[in-house]
Order: sequence, then C-alpha cells, then structure tokens
Amino acid sequence: MVETQALVELRGITKYFNGVKAVRNINLKLRGGTVHVLMGENGAGKSTTMKILTGIYKPDQGSILINGQEVHFHSPKAALEHGISMIHQELSPVLEMSIAENVFLGREPVYSGTPFINYGRMYRETKKMFEDLELDINPKRKMKELSISETQMVEIVKAVSYNSNIIIMDEPTSSLADKEVEQLFKIIRKLRKDGKGIIYISHKMDEIFTISDDITVFRDGEYISTHAANELTQAVLIKNMVGRELTEVFPQRKKAVADETVLEVNGFTAKGLFQNISFQLKKGEILGLTGLMGAGRTELVKALFGMIPFNSGTIKVNNQAVAIKEPKDAIKQGIALVTEDRKGEGLVLPMSVKANITLPTLNKVSSGSFVKRGAENKVVDEMITTLRIKTHNKQQLTETLSGGNQQKIVLAKWLLTNPQILILDEPTRGIDIGAKSEIYKLMDDLTQQGYSIIMISSEMPEVLGMSDRIIVLCEGRITGELTAAEATQEKIMQLATPDKMEASS
Repeated sequence: MVETQALVELRGITKYFNGVKAVRNINLKLRGGTVHVLMGENGAGKSTTMKILTGIYKPDQGSILINGQEVHFHSPKAALEHGISMIHQELSPVLEMSIAENVFLGREPVYSGTPFINYGRMYRETKKMFEDLELDINPKRKMKELSISETQMVEIVKAVSYNSNIIIMDEPTSSLADKEVEQLFKIIRKLRKDGKGIIYISHKMDEIFTISDDITVFRDGEYISTHAANELTQAVLIKNMVGRELTEVFPQRKKAVADETVLEVNGFTAKGLFQNISFQLKKGEILGLTGLMGAGRTELVKALFGMIPFNSGTIKVNNQAVAIKEPKDAIKQGIALVTEDRKGEGLVLPMSVKANITLPTLNKVSSGSFVKRGAENKVVDEMITTLRIKTHNKQQLTETLSGGNQQKIVLAKWLLTNPQILILDEPTRGIDIGAKSEIYKLMDDLTQQGYSIIMISSEMPEVLGMSDRIIVLCEGRITGELTAAEATQEKIMQLATPDKMEASS
C-alpha cells in the first residue's frame, strides 16, 4: 500500500455505550483517489465507526485527522462542512419531491436578496452533476417514479453535490442487479480518478476485490488489519473477519430431496407482474428462484403467500387444490414467507426479541386473552438456542441486533408456525460471511428434517451453492430450469437476460 497524505485518518478511536465497548482502538487511513473497503461481520463496529466519522457520535478516545489536521465534529453538519458525506444502506428520499429538490434539500438556491427558491438554477446544477457522472436522468422527475438503482444514483449525486472529498457508501449494491452494479462501479472509478476517497462497506466478496484498492478488517469492535487488495486472498480475508477459517461457506448438501411433491403451481398469472408460471417443489428440496431485478420473483412468492392478488392459476399443497387469498390462508396450508425487507416487513424493530419471535403464534402460548409467560419463554429460549441467536437476553430490543441475528429472528417466528414450505426471499442480504454460513447450515438442517425451501437470491454463488434445482425468470416468465449439476453462472445469465430470451423465442 503506497504511503501518501491521507484525506482522512482515524487514530485509536474508542466508543462506549453505558459502559459497554462498542469500538476500541480503531485505526483507518483513507488515501485520495482510492476505494478503501471496510469489512467485518455484523456487529464488528463498522456502523459505529462511520457514525463517529460523520459526526453522529462523539468518540470517547482517539482522534480524527483531515488532511493531517485534527478535527472535532459536534454534528453531521460539521462533518459535511469538512467534506465528508455518507450514502446509507437504508435510502430515505422524499418521494413526492423531484430529484433536484431531494439533491438540494435544506440548501436550496434562492434568488438574490429573497427567500424564493431559484428552481431554474437548481435543475440546471442537478442536470450538470448527472451529466458529469454520465447519468441520463431528468432532475424534474419525482423520486417515487425511480427504480431502486436510480434512487441509489441520486444519493451518490447528492453526496457529490456537497463537494465531498470523502464519500462513505454503506452496502450500495444490496438492491442492485449485475448491470446496475457495473454502472455504479463506473461512477466510483470516475470519482476515484477525480481524487475523491471512498470508504466502501460491503459483504460481497466478488465485488470488493473488483473495486477496492485497500481493505481494512474490523472484528468484535476492534481493528484487525489493513492490506492492499492485491495482497489478499479471499480465504485470508475471511479468516481475518471471523477469526477462524471457513473452509466450507456452503455446507456439503446431504441428499434430502424426496419424490413427494409438496407444492404444485400451474398457470399462475398476475397481469403486469408475471404470467403462466408453473413449477413443482419436492419434499426436502431447496428450489432456487433467480433472475434480474424486475423479473417478477418477489411478486410471484408474495402472490403465493396471499400478499398480492393473482388473476389465474392453481395451487396444490400435498396434491390438494387450495385457495390462498390472504397470508392467513397460506399459513394454514403450512407456507411461511421470509420477505427480502426484514426491517420493513419482517420485524417490529422497537419490540423485544421475544415479542418478535412469538408475534405470529401468540394463540399457541395464550389462554383466552392472557399470554402464558412460562410457555412463551420456553419456546423463545428454544429458538434462541436452536438458531444460535446472539442476544444479551430475550428482552433485548430487536433493532439493536446485527443483521444476521435479525434474520434469524424472522426465521424463528415463522418456524414456530410449523410450516412445511419455507419461502426465503434474499435470505442473506446485507449480512456478513460468517452469518451467511450459519444461515446456509440452518437451511441444510431444515431440509434434512423434511422442510421444503423456495429460495430467491440475486447472488449467483448462493444460487449455485445452495440449490438442488434452479428456475430462472425473465420479465415475468420462466425461461429455464436447471439441475444443480448442470447449472453454471453463464447458463443462468443467458436465461435471465431479455435479449437472449427474445433471440431464443
């Protein structure tokens, strides 16, 4: 790693909350014109450190240096004034306002000597910024009209508009398809060429080696190491992150698939979302469902679960035709859905671990209108132990846990409904490699016990590593089915790409 003057440097940063260590002795040096990837398991201290760097928290010990000069941030505004901006994983645009209004929110240009906003100037300046980043998006469009990827690009433009030399990107590709990721990387390379420094937080091994110059690892709230990206292997990086070797990220799948069909879908159609979908799911099988963003994967499983209506088609569970019009119908048929948005749809974050786990099954631990606390505590303790949920106690607020442990809580609450069919939509999105390995092992264990799983995933290694069979969707239609033995990334991408689909039809 070439030693040059750092844009920003953290030295010995330490932070305690109520006497409990959050981070200790954290060091980080970001050089201009580089992408510095920050790695670590959930709970490693990445978010706390970035909140200190952006002025949200004040460190108890340590120092922050900008261009070699020590600075003290008392607010996020102070960090912005020193050229530090952050693109958060959870995007929060003002949907009814235009792109330009979102970019300049709180600092709108006004006509000289008046309080009136100069919209013409605002739109011109926003358009110029988009053009500089080679993005073709009309700044007058409302945010609610944009795709997730376009919204992500607007957030990048907003960060650049502060004249920030230091840009923090937290899981920027978590909701992007491969083509959109490449567009993001193109923008990052341009920012790097312009001398900007980027702190890039991600759990995706393939992309961090594509885009990074330097890699720093945190573990358990402490600084572990920094290396030039070209000096690291994936195996060494994982060992630094988790403190042990993960020789098998994906478990060796034992043969669990039976001849018995537990779910059969025929001619399933929801106009404008998906059409003429037909497939079967076997007992003990992990059926991978993949495709590009907008292929209709999530809409399909939400319709199966009764969350959105469908126009035609039949559903059979254990060879019996069933009517599913709302989620409670699906639950009665032994179907459970772990949605891709665990925070928005899967959990009540301000509630406790215990309350979240038993929420769908309170009737099973109640007598009349009263919850039997002993029975509730017993099933919650069993789930915490079985799924190895890391929590101080069952009363801990769910929002304070790492992403991997939050995902386990969502799984726990649905396992208590005694499903035979588990639908997992992006089951490892936004969680670290160690937690991913635990989720994969859990999925394998569940299939050994006779559960059947439909897994939606945008991560190709996950699809290939965990699926017994793979169905590919493109523009709302099934374009192919592959066994685990015959599936490759190239074959899946050919089936998932619209122009390939048209050429073969």
